[in-house]
Amino acid sequence: MSAFFSSKHTSLVPYVPGEQLNDKKYIKLNTNESPFPPSPGVLEAVSGEASRLMLYPDPDCKPLLSALSKVYGVDESCIVVTNGSDEILNFAFLAFCDDEHPVAFANHTYGFYKVFAGLYNLPYEEIPLTEDFRIRVEDYIGINKNIFIANPNAPTGIALPLSDIERIVASNSDNVVVIDEAYVDFGGESAVGLINKYKNLLVTQTFSKSRSLAGGRLGMGFASPELIADINTLRYSTNPYNINRLTMAAGVAALEEDGYYKDNCKKIIDSREYTTDALRKLGFDVLESSTNFVFAKCDRIDGGELYARLRERGILIRHFTKPSIEQYNRITVGTKEQMEALISNVKEILEEK
Repeated sequence: MSAFFSSKHTSLVPYVPGEQLNDKKYIKLNTNESPFPPSPGVLEAVSGEASRLMLYPDPDCKPLLSALSKVYGVDESCIVVTNGSDEILNFAFLAFCDDEHPVAFANHTYGFYKVFAGLYNLPYEEIPLTEDFRIRVEDYIGINKNIFIANPNAPTGIALPLSDIERIVASNSDNVVVIDEAYVDFGGESAVGLINKYKNLLVTQTFSKSRSLAGGRLGMGFASPELIADINTLRYSTNPYNINRLTMAAGVAALEEDGYYKDNCKKIIDSREYTTDALRKLGFDVLESSTNFVFAKCDRIDGGELYARLRERGILIRHFTKPSIEQYNRITVGTKEQMEALISNVKEILEEK
């Protein structure tokens, strides 16, 4: 830390991304990326747009908004696109939260919520999950705080039904409720259809997971025109060219080839069920997942040790050090072949024990 770093940030604990290692070839099951490449149309669109990189991109993102409007059945005035879904989450904390509008989120959820609360020095509450790692809906009813819920949740993978989401949104009409749907395409129920009914609802999604564009950094938000206007005020005040030409072209092409990505989601869901069943047969406790990952522990081996042993064998998974979840590991669901390799190596590690 330099002598020039503002004292208001000295206590800030930054978000820690998953490992991105290049010292050897790994089977990467640690950052919830898609194991499948972008569709052919995306590669063609990006290549075609590369010759125009000397020009600024459209700050209004008209082609992308139009494509999203068609796929999701939402008016363009109800959509904003951002540099990954992290950017719209950042905008939401900045736009709607302050000392008079504190924040609430689960104690085990996406780590960036706590980081953003700390970055803006916001009062916040971490609401405990139940003993079986579920969100207790009653804990969020009428709490008079801005609420951030990842649905399905991460790192647990558990989803709330849409009826519970609606109960939470309806009971907090004087506060903004943000539903982070990064993993919704793998088995969750989307709340996008509720934005016309509830003016306090903001739904965020991403192209990183189900649409194979983690490296493209593209996210989007759906809400009433008024909430979208608030977010755009901040977007145009910070980075009006937040979506570059290549990413915008990739996003439009991905939406035009939506069937390719839906097929890939089905493959991932099948691999998830295979992995869940195989791990349970080895003695693992695996939470029910509606995402492209599973959250699992085994009494036969320490969670940190399993992570380290797999890492030595060239397989990366995600380990968390919070005491209440330190025995669990989050395992991204890759291709069937990748998951077979994981199970084979886990079995060997357990046999060595």
